[in-house]
Amino acid sequence: MRLKSTLLKPFAAKISRDVCKWGAHQCRYQEKWFQYLIEKGRATQFGKAHQFERIKHYQDLKDRVPIRSYEAYKPYIDQILEGKKDVMWPGKPKYIVGTSGTTSGIKYIPLSKESIPFHIRSARDALFNYIHLSRNYRMLDGKMIFLTGSPELDTIGNGLPIGRLSGIINHEIPKYIQNNKLPSYETNCIEDWDEKLEAIVEETWNADMTMISGIPPWVLMYYEKLLAKSGKSQLSDMFPNMKLFIHGGVSYAPYEHKMNQLLGAGIDCLETYPSTEGFIAYQDQLDDKSLILNTNAGMFFEFVPTDEIFNENPTRLQLSEVEPNVSYAIIIHNNAGLWASNIGDTITFTSCNPYRLKVTGRIKHFLSAFGEHIIAKEVEDAMKAACQKMSVNIIDFTVAPQINPPDGGKAFHEWFVEFERIPDELDKFEKCLDEELQFRNFHYKDLIKGKVIAPLKIHPMQSNGFRMMMKSIGKLGGQNKIPHLMNDRYLASLCLKYIIVKAY
Repeated sequence: MRLKSTLLKPFAAKISRDVCKWGAHQCRYQEKWFQYLIEKGRATQFGKAHQFERIKHYQDLKDRVPIRSYEAYKPYIDQILEGKKDVMWPGKPKYIVGTSGTTSGIKYIPLSKESIPFHIRSARDALFNYIHLSRNYRMLDGKMIFLTGSPELDTIGNGLPIGRLSGIINHEIPKYIQNNKLPSYETNCIEDWDEKLEAIVEETWNADMTMISGIPPWVLMYYEKLLAKSGKSQLSDMFPNMKLFIHGGVSYAPYEHKMNQLLGAGIDCLETYPSTEGFIAYQDQLDDKSLILNTNAGMFFEFVPTDEIFNENPTRLQLSEVEPNVSYAIIIHNNAGLWASNIGDTITFTSCNPYRLKVTGRIKHFLSAFGEHIIAKEVEDAMKAACQKMSVNIIDFTVAPQINPPDGGKAFHEWFVEFERIPDELDKFEKCLDEELQFRNFHYKDLIKGKVIAPLKIHPMQSNGFRMMMKSIGKLGGQNKIPHLMNDRYLASLCLKYIIVKAY
């Protein structure tokens, strides 16, 4: 089944109108979802334990339902895995998502029969809204690739299907996309990332590709292998009908310059913000890179000022109370039974009419070993600016504090950077990067100017160093991400095995 071009144009126009409709009344839709979720949750074990029958207004919710991390949900999750129903949401989940970070163990997140369609619908709306705005109506005629985790599912507990979110979504993709989707099911099931990538290149390098979607660092590897095989220098030469690259999952800023080089002219980039808990936001305008908050998709959102998220009683705000240019931790209630779930992301609203945002990092991904309070966006923007000023391209990077340097000198921020080509004057690049970070974080500037810590130092990584490091811990490819900064030295200790030795 293929969605014919004659039907695509009016359908895309309708989707775009729908996005504009709820986008003009985001707070109203949030109130609708608030009431619906509370009503559905009243008959559940969680709802009874938290007196949902007494929740009529937002303040009632704050009084009765504390913000929770995954660990606080575990007793309820354990009951779900035992096969009990009506625990956090009516009935039993349709799937369980097994998800893990770079340094944490596996977490089990329920997906309900009601929540899954909103993941699919939101991805569809982002795509068809783009098609309408760009007038690329023939885009679905060609091949589309989605770099995802394996679609193979296991079972857990009392027979519940479990897999990665991207793998589960593979089973729910509409038929009009399935027919043109690559890679094949067999290739997508390959677990070893290097082997899988080679197979994907073989299946796609000579196809009529019109759209590619995936997490930037892994897509970058795919692009490089494609171009090496074809002998072309840019994807626009290799795939003349390619129109769109959809990305999400990590900040695009550190990869943007290199991606633009590889993509070439005529290929648009579209950012999305999907998560296991729901499809949170997506880019709805061609000329505005911020993302519209997806307020009509089975979720009710709360926001906590980032500097209060670890307080015992933090400030909790509903959408109508937020302000632009303030860093918030995002809290989610959803139609799979998550209640006041701290998903670990931080965002900043770029506007409040409509409510559009930028993802700024992870709560756990910060650097404040010396009181500098640096967040991911600051190191990513500093790196992007330094690269542009000195015409340097990078593959990836991560930052950690070095509190006890081996030479006994002052503490500093230790950067592990994989360059496309190591700068001839690495010391000048270090200085430029340090100045860019000082410009973005006055706490860091004060520490440097006061000589409390030394300027940052860079360890160049071996070629494919990050790939080898991630493979060594079983996190290569798929939806796994390299944190760009951590307040401990877990990743740094792994990266040290893959650096090009440089004495200080």
